[in-house]
Amino acid sequence: METLINAVVKVIGLAVTKLPDDVVEALREAYSVEKSTTARFNLGNILKTVEIGRAEGIPICQDTGTMTFFVEAGIKSPYLGGLREALIEAARRATGEIPLRPNAVDVITNRNSGDNTGRFVPVIHWKLVEGDRIRIAVMPKGGGSENCSALAVLNPGDGFEGVKRFVVEHVRKCGGKPCPPVILGIGIGGSAELALMLAKESLLRQIGVRHENERIARLEEDVLEEVNSLGIGPMGMGGRTTALDVKIEYAHRHPASLPVGIVVQCWAHRRAFLEVEADGEFRIWQ
Repeated sequence: METLINAVVKVIGLAVTKLPDDVVEALREAYSVEKSTTARFNLGNILKTVEIGRAEGIPICQDTGTMTFFVEAGIKSPYLGGLREALIEAARRATGEIPLRPNAVDVITNRNSGDNTGRFVPVIHWKLVEGDRIRIAVMPKGGGSENCSALAVLNPGDGFEGVKRFVVEHVRKCGGKPCPPVILGIGIGGSAELALMLAKESLLRQIGVRHENERIARLEEDVLEEVNSLGIGPMGMGGRTTALDVKIEYAHRHPASLPVGIVVQCWAHRRAFLEVEADGEFRIWQ
């Protein structure tokens, strides 16, 4: 378990100090197409921040987020029994070793735990699968962008056009609050909590990779085009690039409702992955 804890600390460190290549390339592309001097200035500063984080091994944003794990665990893995405790301990150690800003506050006492752990924190989403391999995705989620999460239960007759209207209007209202350019995660269908869960999980997909369903893929492109026509731009100061990408996931729904969840991710779209074999061998990537 000590090996597993150390591996999780390492993957957290990678996530908070090195922005994935697909995100960096999207930011560079945005810089190349922007006409606004202010937008280019803001994107240029973002790219400088990214390079400093990589070069010096320090967090790319002062808000190192709420530590969020997506776990796909093989039911025969020898690590399964102690995995929850290992993830919590890894978040605790990473806070001091990387370091991370303590971001876990008790809602009753308003006291900070000081180590990014607490009641139901770090956030862990579980999926049990066959086999003995464990795959962990870590997504440090900043507070500013999380504040722009939203849920609506639309009428089924609203359809995809209703989904699009809800998302675009919500992004317009958020403006510069989530530190654009953003990546939008959208969950459609299921129940209220499942729609939000799907929205957040969809953000694990690389920028530019479209959904396998053609209609969903077209909806991703349509929403992206409309959001970028709002003119909010980088850091909310105007420009062509309000969003770098839109990710959508969906589930079957009840006949009487159409839940839509939105999870907004800021430009610091931090994510990294860890795969652990039964023999303790592990692989880390972005």
